[in-house]
Amino acid sequence: MSEFTPVVLSLKTTPSTELKLEVLPYGVTVNKFIVTKDGKSNDIVIGPEDPKGHVTQKYVNSIVGRFSNRIPVGTHAIERKGIKGEVIAYLNEGDAVSLHGGPVGWDALPWTITTTPQLFSEAEKAQIKALPEGSAAIFHLRSPAGDQGFPGTVDAEVLVALVPGFGETLGSAVIVYRAKLEEPNTVTPVNLTQHWGFNLDASLQDGPVTVQEHKLTIKADHIAELQPNSLPTHKFIPVSEVPAHAHAAKKIGEKMPHPGYDDYYLLAESLSSAALSTAPSRVPLEQLPTIDLIKDVLTPQTKAEKTIILSGEKSDLEIAFESNQRGTMFYSNAWGDAAKGARKKAHGGSGVPNAGDAYGPGTAAFIEYHHPIAAFLDPKNKDGEDTLITSDELYHNYVRCEVKVNAA
Repeated sequence: MSEFTPVVLSLKTTPSTELKLEVLPYGVTVNKFIVTKDGKSNDIVIGPEDPKGHVTQKYVNSIVGRFSNRIPVGTHAIERKGIKGEVIAYLNEGDAVSLHGGPVGWDALPWTITTTPQLFSEAEKAQIKALPEGSAAIFHLRSPAGDQGFPGTVDAEVLVALVPGFGETLGSAVIVYRAKLEEPNTVTPVNLTQHWGFNLDASLQDGPVTVQEHKLTIKADHIAELQPNSLPTHKFIPVSEVPAHAHAAKKIGEKMPHPGYDDYYLLAESLSSAALSTAPSRVPLEQLPTIDLIKDVLTPQTKAEKTIILSGEKSDLEIAFESNQRGTMFYSNAWGDAAKGARKKAHGGSGVPNAGDAYGPGTAAFIEYHHPIAAFLDPKNKDGEDTLITSDELYHNYVRCEVKVNAA
């Protein structure tokens, strides 16, 4: 299978209701996320017309790894549970930033489909198998020691699944990330996310492509303080002090800073702690045979509180998210350039690269759950959620995107 041939996952709950994902092995990229209700279809993620366009339109709906967001360029000593190592962060943004895992991150690599996953327990594999036929796939990648300057060989598996809905909910897209080190006595940072960008109205082709009229809720109480180059200071600012970042069903365009949003939101402590208590981001590797961390995630109706809600202004669609990560980046495609790349024909574009009708600023809402930026460099995280794993630990991260109709 070509890395640009989509793996098609579908879930039909009624003759006129369906969710469909097209996932590329290239970077586990969500090429399309199609919601069909009463015969009307909406592709709710932006992107190029040609799947190969993701090579140049980077970080559009792909995985990001080994490490999401930004790390200062240079050599960094790391230590967890007495095991020491070092990270050499390579430059790929500006003059001081290593972005999204380095020059050739996991977004730009071919993953393989596996039918014999090693990082899910037998109980978890049974639940995955019990999902409706054709609604789930697991992707695998082996990242060698030294890849982009990161220590240790990492085996990673990513479950992508569609889960049936309930009530007005059509269903959910679920992504579960697992990773472990191969070598003994090794430590490495791992902080994964899905860099997917949503526009719930674009398929209507009714006016300019924008999310500025979308309503957004982010249940966060702080945002990360950033340097001019977007590296973190490891300080956090109360949302109450910056009204532009108080998203409580606020229209994205209301009080939006120029040129848009590209900010990390720390979720309310009570919410992130509750999620991590039932779905920790690290577990002892020896517990892998007996764990079941996905039972609640794969059920039609979960108990977890939704921490982000996005609703379209013109469509009747609403998506709501949950995760076990401490926060999220919200990016409004602030640095998008309509002159570069292509826009899907389904979104009113020509589909032709560099034709001047691609996605400009404010055309998408990227929701990227992950632990804080460069968390392993913040001494306050020592022995806490520092994004480091050792050879005797399993990395676990999930995001669930629930699709609903007739949003209020």
